Amino acid sequence: MPDLWPVELGPVICVVGARPNFMKIAPILRAFAANQPAIPTLLVHTGQHYDHEMNDKLFEDLRLPLPDINLGVGSGSHAVQTAEVMRRFEPVLDDNKPSCVLVVGDVNSTLACTLVAVKKGIPVAHVEAGLRSNDRSMPEEINRILTDQIADLLYTTERSAADNLAREGICLERVRFVGNVMIDSLLNNRELARSPADSIRATGANPQIIEGTMGYGVVTMHRPSNVDQPEVLTALLKVLREISTSIPLVFALHPRTKANIERFGLAEHIDTERMIMLPPQGYLEMLGLMAEARMVLTDSGGLQEETTALGIPCLTMRENTERPITVEQGTNTMVGRDVVMIRHHAAETLSGRGKSGRIPELWDGHAAERIAADLSEWLLSRHGNEVH
Repeated sequence: MPDLWPVELGPVICVVGARPNFMKIAPILRAFAANQPAIPTLLVHTGQHYDHEMNDKLFEDLRLPLPDINLGVGSGSHAVQTAEVMRRFEPVLDDNKPSCVLVVGDVNSTLACTLVAVKKGIPVAHVEAGLRSNDRSMPEEINRILTDQIADLLYTTERSAADNLAREGICLERVRFVGNVMIDSLLNNRELARSPADSIRATGANPQIIEGTMGYGVVTMHRPSNVDQPEVLTALLKVLREISTSIPLVFALHPRTKANIERFGLAEHIDTERMIMLPPQGYLEMLGLMAEARMVLTDSGGLQEETTALGIPCLTMRENTERPITVEQGTNTMVGRDVVMIRHHAAETLSGRGKSGRIPELWDGHAAERIAADLSEWLLSRHGNEVH
């Protein structure tokens, strides 16, 4: 193994596009810097999701360096956004001649940058490969399937991902089971998490309500299937308000959800002192809220993993999950949009009969180190360096 990264090999371009990507890329960048030899990187932010205040806070919370390049794509339809990322990313590859492009997760930027790199003959490594919800109505599912088909290296978070990839005809020589980088971030930042009381107080609300013997629950909800149809959103808000009579709920309100509550005239369903409405929270605030909660009700993919790692019961308001290990081994229960199921499992959890789980294999805080070691060896071997 050489002491220094060969200059002619070029950097690894790491791509982020949306909030979940930041938590995945932060430990990878640290592991690349600590690897022997250190792997030079270029951090590209596509700007797919961009809120100046929250963006800066995420970088600060995760101790991420500022992006080397920001493509500033912004919002748009799936087609427009994907095309614009591709158009703006191609010159970055031409100018920097990377050894590899590393993409994470399943957002539009993941697929767009993969397509550009592969067509230019540049290797692609996909972190969090092989996850499947088996629901092709989800744009993320299409991104996952297509990215995995054409990427060179597929780093998986759970063993079942390899079965999904094999069914899709993917050669398993491309697959590496390394564990979950989201959990690397969680474990790296657990002691830095902000206290729930401080997070609530910062918004002008009184934290006293969460300090009772029952504790509190955390709610997040943003998926179109839950918040874009007035009848569905109404039913979910009603059952959440009902649950709040037994345990106070802290609701981190996504902009899409907030806008639809206002648009459909549903504010009365959350107008109760038993439900604390918070604006979108930073990573350390959300981590603190989850870590001390009695339960979490969500439709987020990442929160399913984080609650399993924290040992907090999670009720997932979706009909399917691309993270089955959180159900099979973790603390996650799929309740869909069925208010009877939601009500039942919330009551079970509050009575002490909620789901307990265990930490899945290789969710140990060292996934990024395994990725760095494997990718370094693979790239150096391709370059013709002797690897021991």
